[in-house]
Amino acid sequence: MSNTPLAGKTALVTGASRNIGRAIALRLASAGANIVVNTLQDRAAAERVAAEIEALGARSLIQVADIVDRAAVDRMVRNASTAFGAIDILVCNASSRGQIDFLDLDHAVWRRVIDISLDGTFHCAQATLPGMIAKGWGRIITLDGISWHTGFKRRAHNLTGKSGLTGLTRALAVEFGDRGITANVIAPGAVATTRPASAGALPVRVSLPPVPREAHVDEIASAALFLAHPDQAYLTGQIIHVNGGAYLGM
Repeated sequence: MSNTPLAGKTALVTGASRNIGRAIALRLASAGANIVVNTLQDRAAAERVAAEIEALGARSLIQVADIVDRAAVDRMVRNASTAFGAIDILVCNASSRGQIDFLDLDHAVWRRVIDISLDGTFHCAQATLPGMIAKGWGRIITLDGISWHTGFKRRAHNLTGKSGLTGLTRALAVEFGDRGITANVIAPGAVATTRPASAGALPVRVSLPPVPREAHVDEIASAALFLAHPDQAYLTGQIIHVNGGAYLGM
């Protein structure tokens, strides 16, 4: 089996400058993919990730763009297409977290969080799907989280956005499955990452999951590579729970 199954492919990873996004970008690069490193504003962090990608022997392109802005997304995809050709793998990782009591939740904050999860994915998918359709091959991977599956206090905006994101991903799986394109969701649990102050504290859990620890970002990245792999042409419309068994379903 090839060590570079994604050679010749191009992946766009949103929110790729740190944490899970960075880990996914590096994992896909290690499998041979060119990487479009998207960041909202931290170009310095994106440059560090790009340097790591280049050190792996892959090519990178930094794109500072707000995925809620359709014009910015279209420009980013055009730039990527000029550099590498059409995008084959879309990883929608960017998100905005935070915790606030529902009755104190400002509508502008509510709207921004949902816009990133839903409108951002909508824009990125619409901009990249034509290239995937033309090739007859594509992978769309979105990141939700365990929160909306189990419920947490003070996160109504985040849970609403992520649940909608899952619905959108499944709709894409159904609509484009006959075009050689898969769409799947990764649902991480608690992950050992660097959290901005605006994200608030981690939700308090009554008990640890069956695997009693936080996930490492590389474990989430491994799931992304699995879903992006050319061999996974028949796996679509699924939620892959990478949360140590914290959510076992019904």
